[in-house]
Amino acid sequence: MLEKIKNRCKAKALRYDYYSHIKDIPIKDWNSVNSDNNVFLSLKYLKTLENTLFESIKFRYIIFYDKNIPVALAAAQLIKFNPEQLKLQEFPCKINETIRNTLFKNIEIRVLVCGNLFSCGEHGFIYDSTKIAAKEAFESLSNALKEIRKSENPEKPSFILLKEFWPESFNSSDYIKDHDFREFRIDVNMVLQIHQSWTSFDDYLASMRTKFRTRAKKVFKKSEKIIVKYFEASDITNFKDDIDRLYLSVIDKADFKIGKLNSYTFTHLKQTLGDSFVFKGYFLDEKLVGFTTSFILGNAVDANHIGIDYAYNKEYDVYQRMLYDYVDLAIEKRAKELRLGRTAEIIKSCVGAKPVEMKLYARHGNSISNALLKPLVELISPNEYEIRNPFKLQFD
Repeated sequence: MLEKIKNRCKAKALRYDYYSHIKDIPIKDWNSVNSDNNVFLSLKYLKTLENTLFESIKFRYIIFYDKNIPVALAAAQLIKFNPEQLKLQEFPCKINETIRNTLFKNIEIRVLVCGNLFSCGEHGFIYDSTKIAAKEAFESLSNALKEIRKSENPEKPSFILLKEFWPESFNSSDYIKDHDFREFRIDVNMVLQIHQSWTSFDDYLASMRTKFRTRAKKVFKKSEKIIVKYFEASDITNFKDDIDRLYLSVIDKADFKIGKLNSYTFTHLKQTLGDSFVFKGYFLDEKLVGFTTSFILGNAVDANHIGIDYAYNKEYDVYQRMLYDYVDLAIEKRAKELRLGRTAEIIKSCVGAKPVEMKLYARHGNSISNALLKPLVELISPNEYEIRNPFKLQFD
């Protein structure tokens, strides 16, 4: 069983150590690289995932050193899934029926994912740009991930997936393509920039055009019977069965699902992260009909997992109410942006979010298969979408 392996990168003689358990990681070294305290790369968060999801996911952690000084770190997960978990009729490219049956029937795919399965964004790899250049950083990462893949016997992953990068990082992250990784674009992340003049939700509403302000007020009118409560860890435990049911109702509608959380994980996230993890329950006549979670990331609020009883969604506009409540939370926390994630672009644009392109990188373990991956990747493109502009002025 992999506990710790030391190796040496070709570039700039970087050493990397990697671990299969949080308890073995040198805390001081890890935290010195994660100096901005990215919640998703904090040892508290990662330990919670490891402790609650170890039965379905294996975790790997890497620290990179330059002359014994920690300069980079990475978090990865080893997963396996059956393509039955994909809704192939909604796959973002057309696949011939014969090819579909040949490629996607009765096979199990193992993947080494560098990134966070449960959040959209750059939460898998960070490096100190004052101590190491991007080119060396990504070459080192490539070497380490390939080494981990080789060490995983007998269940060696077929693919390495690096997820997922914001546009401002493309110039740096593209260095991974020098090491036979193929890039592909995924569905956009819908992000609302919180204007500095918004000190309350009323300020936000006042900035909207009449049509969209009226729409927002209508949502609150339809959902006025809903009571929203902030949950502590004990509340999550008390409603664990309802939370799991509501969460699965949303997950089951997803086009692509290779990992899922549960109420047990949510409970421990609240215990561990405290105010950095916000859990809200939505009640109708004392019945839990929905919930939202979000992470407070310094200047950003990351809207994360939700659960909805769709039997109530249309009549009470539950989902739209959740979106407006996310906006209210971001304003309250004085965040600069609200990250609403992928899918449902139109409805998210109606609250003011704009699309932001994102990239992933993939590499097949077999060099021949990896060469064949290029034309397949070129067939995959983000889903088309429409957006609306609800504001009187075009905010920068």
